Amino acid sequence: MIRTGAEYKDSIRDGREVYVNGEKVADVPSHPMFKPLVDIRARIYDMAHDPATREVMTVTKDGEINAIGSALPYTQADWWAKRRATDAVLEDVGGIVTRVGDETVGEMWSLFDGQDVLAEIDPQFARNIETHIGKVLKTDPFHVSANTDPKGDRSKAPQDQDPDMLLHVVKETDAGIVVRGAKYETAAAYANQAFTKPTIANWGNDTLSDYAVGFICDLGSPGLKFICRTGFAGRAPTEDYPLSNRFDEVDTIVIFDDVLIPWENVLFYRHTRAAMFIRATLHRYSAFAFVQRNLKLADMMIGAALFNARQTGLDKQQAVQEKLSQLAVYREGINAHLTAAIALGERSPAGLMMPNQSLLYTGRVLACSQLHEMMHIARELCGGQICVTPDAASFRHPETKPWMDKYYTINDEWVADDRRKLLAFARDMLNSDYAGHRLTFQLFAQSPPFAHLAAVYRNFDWDGPLAFVKEAAGLSDRVMGEKTLTRGDSTVSKWFSMELERSGRKAAE
Repeated sequence: MIRTGAEYKDSIRDGREVYVNGEKVADVPSHPMFKPLVDIRARIYDMAHDPATREVMTVTKDGEINAIGSALPYTQADWWAKRRATDAVLEDVGGIVTRVGDETVGEMWSLFDGQDVLAEIDPQFARNIETHIGKVLKTDPFHVSANTDPKGDRSKAPQDQDPDMLLHVVKETDAGIVVRGAKYETAAAYANQAFTKPTIANWGNDTLSDYAVGFICDLGSPGLKFICRTGFAGRAPTEDYPLSNRFDEVDTIVIFDDVLIPWENVLFYRHTRAAMFIRATLHRYSAFAFVQRNLKLADMMIGAALFNARQTGLDKQQAVQEKLSQLAVYREGINAHLTAAIALGERSPAGLMMPNQSLLYTGRVLACSQLHEMMHIARELCGGQICVTPDAASFRHPETKPWMDKYYTINDEWVADDRRKLLAFARDMLNSDYAGHRLTFQLFAQSPPFAHLAAVYRNFDWDGPLAFVKEAAGLSDRVMGEKTLTRGDSTVSKWFSMELERSGRKAAE
């Protein structure tokens, strides 16, 4: 059954070793660096029970109430329901949080689609993924995703340097596998479990590798250590930095110091073929919720910029209207990709409803590749005052308040305090340390830009343009040749091409 916020908070009081700012954290839920996001995640749990929001946040299946974000998608209606739930969360909390489960749990559905590949390696692995998807529905954990390793010298194979630079298996036991290494993961310090899997690695031509391992990790397991970056919360007053203090999702390097992973939690092991398949299909579902956050960020930039232009009357100028229109085009471009991805959804190999893969991945490239430009346009529209306005205390101090009121009040509608709040919001969204962190996070959170484009290359229907030009130019049938997929300057192997086809690239056919 769905949990309450209080039950979630109790679940992460499990004795885990968490470090931040050079100190060992005694209680994660109450620590000032983690409390804002822990409280938001607790609120998401409570929204499933709140009469005002429970209908949009839950789905009933076989007589049980489950969180809508974790439910497998079988129809277009399921995707519309997920989209409404994500919007409801972001609007309820008044900002953007990404690693809260609805995005990361979708990565497991890609494994659900790949059960035939996993079964060829070991039938138990295929059964394990089905079991864990059911477990997520039943127990409602806070589920995150672990991808990136420290990597070390990337010109060398993992075996040719410190082997722990990539997470790997060091021993098999009757109880499970023992793993060593490290992973970076946002929100791991205050989550329940993580789908842990290989990064994009160079295995060469190896068929088997101890680095090709994927599993569900209980984040309360012995041997785990969480070393977190310093958060933005508490650095400055919330009045001056309203986003930094409430929505900073703390990133963590998770140390696996000989951690036992029970066999029932192992999803694939040793076979590089399975690892490559998972990497190629990892975001076929989770990219939707990720891109949806960019849509909400576009709304935030438009709202802040438009308020700022209207309060000073600049919205009447054509140059300002053109820049606002650029933000609107960006916003509606993301909206169109998300909407079309649902409307033209594809049936997956396991019978799930996938968002249209080509439209989803091209939407992700649009959202991420243009974000920095849109932030700069929003900065221009908000004006230089977002970087020079004094802090909230200056608007209250008896000796400076009269001056702040004089120079920041525009009219009866826009008094000094409201204008200060708008400028503080815009500054934190566009100019602060938190803003720079968010920009980098959006660029790399699901994979680096080259991998975003590689996903487009694998999923775009190249045959359509080729066939059109063949007919329009009167070319012979032989020019179509034998279909091959290429990535960079190398041809993807025959089996990999087949797996991509089978995993849904042509599922609509």
